[in-house]
Amino acid sequence: MDPKLVTPMLVAAFVAWAIYRRVRRNIGRQRVSPTRMRTRMILLGVVGAMVLITSARNVELFGAMAAGLAGGVALAWLGLKHTQFETTAQGNFYTPHTWIGLFVSALLLGRIVYRFMIVYPAMQAAHQASTNPFGAYQKSPLTLAIFGVVVGYYIAYYGGVLVRSRAEATTKRAETSLPG
Repeated sequence: MDPKLVTPMLVAAFVAWAIYRRVRRNIGRQRVSPTRMRTRMILLGVVGAMVLITSARNVELFGAMAAGLAGGVALAWLGLKHTQFETTAQGNFYTPHTWIGLFVSALLLGRIVYRFMIVYPAMQAAHQASTNPFGAYQKSPLTLAIFGVVVGYYIAYYGGVLVRSRAEATTKRAETSLPG
């Protein structure tokens, strides 16, 4: 096996695993995991804020990122309206709207694949010229808009799941503690 291929193959395997996990979290009944959800919200918030601050130098990029964030929040609101919540003896669960979550994941994956295929030759040339090989990703309004959709969606969706599942559990406890 060519040693130059080991790193790209490991990265590709990690990306495939991450995509599988992301898609799997959009299908079927899921346990509410507040710590995991808050951690993801914080990480996405920090990365999203960094990208938003970096893009503030260019009005077009900043606007694309902001519009993506707003679109992601709107999709999260729609997704929450179609999410089912339940509290059982085993814990709190939610069943996300499959198509909205898959749409957001496919949007991101499609853009990454497209940008990689289009920008890969430029990245190779930039690498050979010792310039920033990821500069093209940072200059695309469409890429930033899609990233904004993903960040806005998951932060708002996970926040909504945490609030609604807590309310569902409180209601369930109140119903079971009523005499009668």
